[in-house]
Amino acid sequence: MVALTQSRDLVAFKQRRRNNVTDGVLRFGSVEEMVRSLRPSMPVRCFYPAAIDAAAAEFIEGFPGDILYAVKANPNTAVIARLFGAGVTRFDVASLQEIELVHGVSPDAFMAYMHPIKSRESIHAAYHTYGIRTFAIDCFEEMHKILEETQAATDLTLVIRLAMPDDMAHHALSKKFGAQADEAVLLLQDAAKVASKVGLCFHVGHLCTDHVQYRRAIDYAAKIIEQAGVELDVFDVGGGFARTFPGMEASALSDYFTTIKDGLATLHLPQGCKIWCEPGLALAADSESLVVRVELRKGNALYINDGTYGSLFDAAKYTDKKRFPVHLIRVSRKASQIMQPFEFYGPTCDSIDHMPGPFVLPKDARE
Repeated sequence: MVALTQSRDLVAFKQRRRNNVTDGVLRFGSVEEMVRSLRPSMPVRCFYPAAIDAAAAEFIEGFPGDILYAVKANPNTAVIARLFGAGVTRFDVASLQEIELVHGVSPDAFMAYMHPIKSRESIHAAYHTYGIRTFAIDCFEEMHKILEETQAATDLTLVIRLAMPDDMAHHALSKKFGAQADEAVLLLQDAAKVASKVGLCFHVGHLCTDHVQYRRAIDYAAKIIEQAGVELDVFDVGGGFARTFPGMEASALSDYFTTIKDGLATLHLPQGCKIWCEPGLALAADSESLVVRVELRKGNALYINDGTYGSLFDAAKYTDKKRFPVHLIRVSRKASQIMQPFEFYGPTCDSIDHMPGPFVLPKDARE
């Protein structure tokens, strides 16, 4: 068995497609205990509530404002419920499905619809069915859609998504979303005329490993605020807080918080302006792991029973800096102390069901 995780204590497991598991949940003290007990033939999702508690506590203690969990990072009801219980009670949602998911866990939870491009149907449902009043936009067309679908509601909070320079993160997002500087100024000014509250948000990009980039982003946003001449009700520094993966170095989370605090001190935001962040991976990365079985070995290729069409899309997509931690689990014999890199292939017949890694495991890893 291979666990795509670091070895650590386990509180709960969810195993797919087993008829003898009540509600799909069993509880064990460790990954090894589960493997010895179940000898699972199907992939097993592992859930770690204590890891969520620790991540939530670090953000609550260190971030100078409200924390909105980016549900897209792990849209799992168990994760959402645990975060809510740990004090993270606000959520950045990006689809109607995520809205329904959060609502199912806590109907009274605060949600902000922060996807800059939304369908008319989801805008209508978000406002009229689920009571969402906060929407992100990055163009005038989207603002007009929201006004039309809410019948020009007078209780809207419109948050303008500002495009950031592409050199601020490992995976930049501004090519797809975000208003350029001139348009952002005009959007702020027009939004202030039609919305009850206005805000400005940005995203430095997925896996921003250098905390200094947040200061650069805040300084850049300051110029937009000054040019617009609009008093903000919300200032949102987005997500991008890097979680360290094997072979990757990133700033400590406390450094991100300190840099953000220092940058905010220079903005002279109006009293009462809410400060937000939208961590996803930083809150959820350690919340779950996956145990898979090796079905065959060919050279340095391991054929496993899950892949890119299942739970491991990211393992194939992000290969240059983001490598998943892996751990070999054996029940009947000890593994070699000598390590070597492997690549993984998933269970489908599609050749793109491939995770190049490298995933470093004991050299005798096999079925």
